[in-house]
Amino acid sequence: MSVLTLPTPLLRGNKIRIKKDQAAPVVLTAAQVEEIGKELDALRQRIVDDLGDSDREYIYKIIKAQRGFEVAGRGLMYLGFLPPFWLAGVAALGVSKILDNMEIGHNVMHGQYDWMREDGLNSRVFEWDTVCPADQWRHSHNYMHHTYTNILGMDRDIGYGILRMDESQKWNPYYLGNPVWAFLLMVFFEWGVMMHDLEAENVVQGKRKWSDVKPILQGWRRKAGKQVLKDYVVFPLLTGPLFLSTLLGNAAANLVRNLWTYSIIFCGHFPTGVQTFTQDETADETQGEWYVRQMLGSANITGGKLFHIMSGNLSHQIEHHLFPDLPAHRYPEIAPEVEALCKKYNLSYNKGGFFKQIGSVWAKIFKLALPPSLVRPSSAPGVILQRHNAAA
Repeated sequence: MSVLTLPTPLLRGNKIRIKKDQAAPVVLTAAQVEEIGKELDALRQRIVDDLGDSDREYIYKIIKAQRGFEVAGRGLMYLGFLPPFWLAGVAALGVSKILDNMEIGHNVMHGQYDWMREDGLNSRVFEWDTVCPADQWRHSHNYMHHTYTNILGMDRDIGYGILRMDESQKWNPYYLGNPVWAFLLMVFFEWGVMMHDLEAENVVQGKRKWSDVKPILQGWRRKAGKQVLKDYVVFPLLTGPLFLSTLLGNAAANLVRNLWTYSIIFCGHFPTGVQTFTQDETADETQGEWYVRQMLGSANITGGKLFHIMSGNLSHQIEHHLFPDLPAHRYPEIAPEVEALCKKYNLSYNKGGFFKQIGSVWAKIFKLALPPSLVRPSSAPGVILQRHNAAA
């Protein structure tokens, strides 16, 4: 386990053994953690107080661009019998779906634009261009993942119920297929996200009742049915004799979106250095402790402005986990301050280029497929929090 949080009396009474090749852990006092919380609260409030016309204009520019790419992509499919136009159509539709999924859908459903009080950007009623029902995603992602980020046994985004992504997950022969399961999840990512709230492993083990599962399946039927009908029946039919060409083009655009979304999300959650936590370590967290967990349990991807837009600014995953309800295009603005805060308290600020981060993710996927006896464990702990004694 990378982060160890202990009551102060235990910390004072126990010696910590450190291997020769292992750096001494960072120790934060309860007062320091509280100060981190205050500084981040102040940073968030400053952005909230500054929200206004520029943020409104930004999201509408993105929506306009997304719709433009979709119209262009649909139009190009009428010339799909010519390979260059078919490829251009796939590219335009792929960009449209990525923008809809990440910079618009994901961020709007986090409530980042609820302050505008406009129906089309209301997080509670917004629907996106993917098979997962928005209400199910808001539960599995907004609530479960962002509340219990990287807490083993609580955050089901650790492995999505099918992968071994942390050494603390007990190994069994099933995980020899880790790279295969990861590849399939990447290719069919929108379907994996749709199934996430089902908790299939708990259904198989009899831990979930039919009464819990039935509404979820009904939501799938409604939402996925509409998506399949739109992409694989209606729009292909509209192109007449080019039905098959358009169907394949739509499938290719969905694949592009799936590969990109999976890669960005995994780069933000699973590269080398991202830390996990136990339920005991995080019990009765203060706001400051919650902030520290978010910073240590996330990673950023460096890149240019267009890259950040195409990632939904989830390339700033650390800032997103700290402030999920702030407009994501503000993350590049506050990232230097968050990094400086980490440096001030000697905390890791995990960032790197796309290929570095995705490379370390796939290395972890292959490594954790093997029995623990065949691989070298990661060094830990990295941070120790002195927590206020509950009795005090």
